[in-house]
Amino acid sequence: MNKFFKKVSVVCAFLSVSVLLAGTVISKELPNSFNINNNANISFNDKLPVTGFINQNKMKPINNSYSVDLKLFGVIPIKQAQANISDKMYVVPCGETFGIKIFTEGVMVVGMTDIDSDEGLINPAKKAGLKVGDNIISINGMEVNSNDETAAMIERCQGKQINLIVKRNEVKTKISFQPVKSVTEKKYKAGIWVRDSSAGIGTLTFYNPDNQVFGGLGHPICDVDTGALLPLLSGEIVPAQINSIVKGGYGKTGELKGSFIDGQTMGKLQSNGETGVYGILLSQPREKKLVEIALKQDVKSGNAKIMTSIDNDGPRYFDCVIEKVHFNDNAKSQNMIIRVTDKELLAKTGGIVQGMSGSPILQNGKLVGAVTHVFVGDSRRGYGIFAENMYFTSEQIEKALKNVS
Repeated sequence: MNKFFKKVSVVCAFLSVSVLLAGTVISKELPNSFNINNNANISFNDKLPVTGFINQNKMKPINNSYSVDLKLFGVIPIKQAQANISDKMYVVPCGETFGIKIFTEGVMVVGMTDIDSDEGLINPAKKAGLKVGDNIISINGMEVNSNDETAAMIERCQGKQINLIVKRNEVKTKISFQPVKSVTEKKYKAGIWVRDSSAGIGTLTFYNPDNQVFGGLGHPICDVDTGALLPLLSGEIVPAQINSIVKGGYGKTGELKGSFIDGQTMGKLQSNGETGVYGILLSQPREKKLVEIALKQDVKSGNAKIMTSIDNDGPRYFDCVIEKVHFNDNAKSQNMIIRVTDKELLAKTGGIVQGMSGSPILQNGKLVGAVTHVFVGDSRRGYGIFAENMYFTSEQIEKALKNVS
């Protein structure tokens, strides 16, 4: 009998430790705050259920939010989180391919090169502390917004000290140095390569017919050389046509090859940020049907649809599976793992390809997210962002525009 109780004690101890460890892991995976639509029952995971209950009759909201205890299996406490009351959100999912033209705030340093001076190879900009990824906002008090302007101002100094205002990690600083004359080119140079613009193809995720604000891509536009986010000065989205498809595969990233349709502007860009590009539409997309946006805790692993364009006949729906949902607040654009299962899409594109970023993901009649990345090792699979994340960014854009006007 004693042996039996000892075994039971060991098993109970093992289970207790396992539950505690599982609770710690799950706690890190769950967000510290989330939104609810006046729904007292909250469920976060359909595989290992975490639930929360808000008794609105007994609890008073603070700034329209409640503190809620999340529990595993409805019993084991996991963590305390903040539940924010919000109205249901509706947008029009699009899935249209569009062209993006972006002009940077200042010019971005994308490379360094030594100058062949009379004193040998030298790089005055690097020596002064300028780094790849820095944004040069002004030179000697004058704003610069193009490669040509930058080169002209450096040449104009004729070797005298120049003062740069540089933005690095959103912090502005002053860097000063003297350009040197190139022996071969007979021009004064700083020893830097800069970029002032970018262009590409993407997919429009949604627009809000109430305010004409749109969202697309689901991830930022970054410099191809440095990987740094391109700070937006101005930009626009334009209609694009798909000319051909480079099929993806294992270890190979595919691509929608397209071209801009000249003379037409779909919208003006207002933001290039962590969750995508946003702006104001100037012309209406083909799609008109309003769809509710799913809250992140409503997104489940299972069957879903990708709405995207792979030809010039407009967006269509293709089958996919949401394999895993990540609720952690740290991953703004990698909230779910998706896998393309549609035979036609796999046959034509190999799965997810460049240019499909921003393609809406729908599940149970709601917009749950957008495609953001493809796995290089397996083009059938990739990441998606919560539609909720993109929607709240679009609301910030609307507020910013109202403040300006």
